[in-house]
Amino acid sequence: MNFIPPWFMRLTRQRIKFALITSPLALALYSKDAVLQLDSSNNIQWPNTQPVKTRQKAKQPKPQEDTSDATASAESEDEDIPLFQDEDSAAWASFSSRVAIARNSLSSIQWSSLGDNIADRIIPPWAQALPDYFAKLQREMEMGPGSLADEIWQDAQDPYNHPEIAKNARVRIGKDLCAEETAFLRRRKRYTTKALARYIDVPEKDIDPQDVPTIAVCGSGGGLRALVAGTSSYLSAQEAGLFDCATYTAGVSGSCWLQTLYYSSLTGRRYDKVIAHLKKRIGVHIAYPPSFLELLTRAPTNKYLLSGSVEKLKGDPKAVFGLVDVYGLLLATRLMVPRDELGVDDRDLKLSNQRAYLAQGANPMPIYAAVRHEIPFEEHRTEQEKAQGKVSDAAKEKAKQEAWFQWFEFTPYELWCEEFDAGIPTWSIGRHFLNGVSVLRDNNLGLPELRIPFMLGIWGSAFCATLAHYYKEVRPLVKGLAGFGGIDDLIEEKNDELIKLHPIDPGAIPNYALGLEGQLSPTCPESIFKNSHLELMDAGMSNNLPLYPLLRKGRDVDIIICFDASADIKTENWLSVADGYAKQRGVKGWPTGAGWPKTKDETKNELDAADAVTAQQAAGKIADAREEQRMYQNIVDGDSAKRKDADQDESDLGYCNVWVGTTMERNSKPESPQGHRVTRDADWKLLEPDAGIAVVYFPFLANPKVEGIDPNISPYLSTWNFIYTPKEIDKVVALAHANFEAGKDQTRRTVKAVYERKKAIRLGLEEKERLRRWKRHLREHGDHFQ
Repeated sequence: MNFIPPWFMRLTRQRIKFALITSPLALALYSKDAVLQLDSSNNIQWPNTQPVKTRQKAKQPKPQEDTSDATASAESEDEDIPLFQDEDSAAWASFSSRVAIARNSLSSIQWSSLGDNIADRIIPPWAQALPDYFAKLQREMEMGPGSLADEIWQDAQDPYNHPEIAKNARVRIGKDLCAEETAFLRRRKRYTTKALARYIDVPEKDIDPQDVPTIAVCGSGGGLRALVAGTSSYLSAQEAGLFDCATYTAGVSGSCWLQTLYYSSLTGRRYDKVIAHLKKRIGVHIAYPPSFLELLTRAPTNKYLLSGSVEKLKGDPKAVFGLVDVYGLLLATRLMVPRDELGVDDRDLKLSNQRAYLAQGANPMPIYAAVRHEIPFEEHRTEQEKAQGKVSDAAKEKAKQEAWFQWFEFTPYELWCEEFDAGIPTWSIGRHFLNGVSVLRDNNLGLPELRIPFMLGIWGSAFCATLAHYYKEVRPLVKGLAGFGGIDDLIEEKNDELIKLHPIDPGAIPNYALGLEGQLSPTCPESIFKNSHLELMDAGMSNNLPLYPLLRKGRDVDIIICFDASADIKTENWLSVADGYAKQRGVKGWPTGAGWPKTKDETKNELDAADAVTAQQAAGKIADAREEQRMYQNIVDGDSAKRKDADQDESDLGYCNVWVGTTMERNSKPESPQGHRVTRDADWKLLEPDAGIAVVYFPFLANPKVEGIDPNISPYLSTWNFIYTPKEIDKVVALAHANFEAGKDQTRRTVKAVYERKKAIRLGLEEKERLRRWKRHLREHGDHFQ
């Protein structure tokens, strides 16, 4: 065992521990064989329901049921009876059956047969209590009168509790921003104008709202590391006055969790309170059974946390309760429950309720990102290949070229997909659509909005990655093992297949594009119109920075502040991934070449790949170019060495880095307008009339001012770590704050320079307009002084 490095053993033990403590609930409630498969047909059968008014009622004991001994009850003869009725949906029936099976399985274990000494040594006390927990959960989740599930389902049909169910929803088709976001931008401008005056120390009366730059602040993925580090970075920006100048925030994975906490009653829109909340809640593993099972089996947190699952499974007969659902529940028990559990607020669990915090424009608008992996593999197989179970090289190549990630953005107003050029109101997420209209149930009501716990699972579901992503992560850890070279070569040969396989199914929401063939964007794949659900996952599978939604036409973002707490921050170089995206979609002003230094040839290869005819082909070619670049770097130089090339800028990045793009178009075909690195003494580049989007990049790096923490080697900073002690949180907070302080002045100068540029452009246009009117006046009336 001496050849295995200690850090790899620590990481291995950490993942084994995670697997052991999550297995009771995961194995009990998630079985891939038991999960109902999604039906591709459009013939949706809805359960028979009647509108019922919500009523407060005491739970009635069930006739002929002895509740004095939960364990004895679990062993009774009628435990094999399914906990669902004939009119229940298939999804709820499947879930109920699995709860009953889990309870029976746990109750059948004879702990006493192991002997007291053995049981006490190898079996933790909480494991012996699992049968009682599942017995209680089973009673609450059966649909009998007076049960918790019945109460939740009755509430779900009351428009007083869920006003959205009385509204019909339609698919909005178009590239433009929705009307609600457009109205928000007008309201937000009043706040950002005042905030900018304070931030750059200019009298408010001297600032024209037209000159105020549109600023977006975005955080990266990276689990709890991104959550804690991002909170500190946002707090630092808030204390400096920068955050108040922002119009948008955007997140991936852990940064989505951060936005969810900020826009909730838990923190009062204060990042210092987010940090205080995290210190109280993430010192216990999200999957520690006594902790989450207590919250799932006692009031008021049981109804608070389980409502979304009951509504989803009862209301959607084709819904699936999978590992993403379990993960979302676990996250919600830690993140969305205050220390005083009686203070839970059900309004925190609907994304559309965050509109209240945007109503007057007092806060930036949050954008949450997820992706769908489009793999048109079957479409390129011949009938003979399908029958023989084979795939030709031509089919593989075609599928590889056309496999890409579709980005979905969630805001308090709308769920929208760029590939579709279509979206739906956020409050309608969770209901089915057909021909652009939401499908109502038999009682003429819709389903309540899909709840935040499931969203947390989708946004952070990095475990739904492809096998290629899994190997990419573990490759640096095992490359020193004996025999690695042969294994590595074998896996690389199979990379085409690995990038198509997801070992764990992503979370699924009803597909709102059904029946809209011929009405959506040409980039919309045919497969969309054949699936009843959309499978969504962590957007970090495509880009660990949520840059694409911020480049959407109509948002007109002038400055993007990026706080990047990604793993392998240099190797992945997420900032540079947007180069190909910007070129393929014709985004003007993006600073091509931004990110960690690389050769001109590498940049050119990715831009050439973006010249593909379709977004699908471009995405595949860009991925190929980046993978070739990564493999070449690993083979020639290793993970830690710097590449040396005559064309490469060998200067490394610091704590704060600024680039600015250009709106100038060049005529030479192979060339693309390049961005410029803005050093401390080169702010003039931001003032040029043809300057484009400015990017301020804060990578999460080690800082000598904060000892005892290094993102590259500190074990608790692993993406897969789910426990942070208050001391560890303090260290992460201190490091992120120190890094922001290092770039605080340069960021302020950048914002002021962009403001001055916009002001100069406005004044120049006004002067041209004044001269044009004066000349027209002379033509019409002559010069009275002649």
